[in-house]
Amino acid sequence: MTSPLLPAELLVSTSALFLLVTFCMYTMSMRSKNPLRPTEWPIVGILPSLVVNLHRLHDYATDALACCGHNFKSCLTGMRFLLTCDPTNIRHIFTSNHANYLKGVEFSEMFDVTDGSFFTVDGEPCRRQRARIQSIFSSPRLLALMAECCRDKVEKGVTPLLARMAKTAAPFDMHDLLTRFAFDVTATPIFGVDPGLLSTSSAGSAGMHAVVAMDTVMEVGLFRHTLPMCCWKAMRWLNVGPERKLAAAHKVLRGFVAEMIERRKLMTDGYAGVLESHASSVEIIMSTYINDPEYSDDLLCATLINFMIAGRDTIGTALVWLFYNLAKNPDVVACIRKELAPIASRKAAAAATTMVTFEPDEMKPLVYMHAVLYESLRLFPPIPIERKTVIADDELPSGHVVRAGDTILVSLYSLGRMQDVWGEDCMEYRPERWLSGKAGDGLRYVPTHKFLAFNSGPRMCLGKDIAIMQMKTAVAAIVWNFDVEVLEGQSVHPKFSCILQMKNGLMMKVKKREM
Repeated sequence: MTSPLLPAELLVSTSALFLLVTFCMYTMSMRSKNPLRPTEWPIVGILPSLVVNLHRLHDYATDALACCGHNFKSCLTGMRFLLTCDPTNIRHIFTSNHANYLKGVEFSEMFDVTDGSFFTVDGEPCRRQRARIQSIFSSPRLLALMAECCRDKVEKGVTPLLARMAKTAAPFDMHDLLTRFAFDVTATPIFGVDPGLLSTSSAGSAGMHAVVAMDTVMEVGLFRHTLPMCCWKAMRWLNVGPERKLAAAHKVLRGFVAEMIERRKLMTDGYAGVLESHASSVEIIMSTYINDPEYSDDLLCATLINFMIAGRDTIGTALVWLFYNLAKNPDVVACIRKELAPIASRKAAAAATTMVTFEPDEMKPLVYMHAVLYESLRLFPPIPIERKTVIADDELPSGHVVRAGDTILVSLYSLGRMQDVWGEDCMEYRPERWLSGKAGDGLRYVPTHKFLAFNSGPRMCLGKDIAIMQMKTAVAAIVWNFDVEVLEGQSVHPKFSCILQMKNGLMMKVKKREM
């Protein structure tokens, strides 16, 4: 009869077993015919390979899809899934047979802070909510408010701050600046109140807490994707780990919404600052929901948070990657300035200051600027992965069979980096690929199943034109008035999040242009 292992012996045995398994995994991956293809294991599937590559998750997915013909089918801790960036599959999933590929209940639970809002619902509730949003975004008064708010934030917030940075030659975090800008231009039309994150006062402190909370929602959202539902739900019930952090973030976001609603109620003389000229008759997003009996307090809060996430994350994330690309491509900056020059010369002649601010309406005909934005979104889409749940068994155009309950993961990040889709120069930042016509004065049409930054099919982004207007207005003012450069030696890569945010920010220096 053998004696039971002592604790120390048990630890040694466990450690030895772990090292043996690790060595076997390494040996198998080295012997693989295709080392870029993830190694699959019984029960846990690709989990070991995924853990090893979490620091480069999106590039890992891109490598796997490039070597597997744009599709990779496997399992992860019991979840059957298909990872794809195949344009024919994307068209089938998002358009041709979209009713069979929904967000699903599990997705709604993963983003429970927006549960019931247009981000998480399917079917008829989704159609009703999207119809309402389309009506909201068709309001000329609201669109005018959004345009004026954006211009005001650029003129009185972004450019003065950059001018101060230029005088001191001090490095600054462009990611932080553009996040603040995006938060303000998103929140103001929603609540009719300016959070003031670009202000030098402490007025925007509540907003900054909300910014951090929104980041937490997206970080823990991706964490939930990597675990079985029972695991993260157990952590939520126990209030431990990332779930404890997420619970605190939910409280902050709901508190921020409540504060904005209360501040709006206290305003009896219309809007503050730029919004005073519109007075209280201006329609804001919140006003279309707040007295609707169909919207409980919880659903109202979830919907307003949804609007905040949709606006801030798209604009803020896209802009910082855009300036990262521009800093590395001075020839593109020169082309933007050439396109802006006729407008700027007219404005400079009439202006009392050397700082030029462009009107949102002036940005509409700028084709090259549009190409610059699209090219950055191709390589760095703010939402790098879309998730769908299969409702009924189906065969995809690629020949892959999916079963009811399977998960479909569509990698937008990988889609923009496939040679078969974008050519051998797919990794190059080249806005010219978007231009058409002999003079390059037109924007080339690319179907949404090849360029998915604004989604596709029935869930096409309703705020696309607004987001493009806001980004163009900010980019034009910064590029025309300043030279920016990225500080060398910093590590620039995405954080572990559902949003393609930079993990360490983007430290830059800025100089005032001599004109």
